[in-house]
Amino acid sequence: MTRTLHRFGILAAAALIAIAFGIKPVAAVGTDNPPPTPPPSDGKDKKKFDEKSQREFLNGYRAAREMILAGRYEAGIKAMHALGRDDHADVANYIGYANRKLGRYEDSKLWYEAALKADPQHARTWSYYGMWHAEQGNRLMAEDYLQKVKLICHSEKCTEFKQLRAVIDGTGSY
Repeated sequence: MTRTLHRFGILAAAALIAIAFGIKPVAAVGTDNPPPTPPPSDGKDKKKFDEKSQREFLNGYRAAREMILAGRYEAGIKAMHALGRDDHADVANYIGYANRKLGRYEDSKLWYEAALKADPQHARTWSYYGMWHAEQGNRLMAEDYLQKVKLICHSEKCTEFKQLRAVIDGTGSY
């Protein structure tokens, strides 16, 4: 009986570890529908973080993202800043992306680094930052970032990996 319970315990622990590692990379990849981060708890933002404010954040984020993806970079950057969540990995990442597309490489670098500070496992930021390095002529660093994306995604099939691979190979741009 003790042996059976011991085996069950080991299986249960293994299942929990598998679930934990199986779910985390999906959340860390970066999403077009990011969960908002709660406001700071340092008393600077006393607004209650409720369902309405979550919807407002998500709607604002989607609108800002669409502006950026449509090439309206300045307006998109302003809209991202207006969300008041510059420390959110997805927000910082798209501010970095828009600055890169505007040719403001130093600003872009700062925003990509802010996104990675917020979420070191943010595959989309690693991919875009790899593209930044490729555009700067640093293929070796771009290849390093490609491997980070692969580790985060657990494959070469995720969009972030494919996009960066294409940029490095000269068969795509983003």
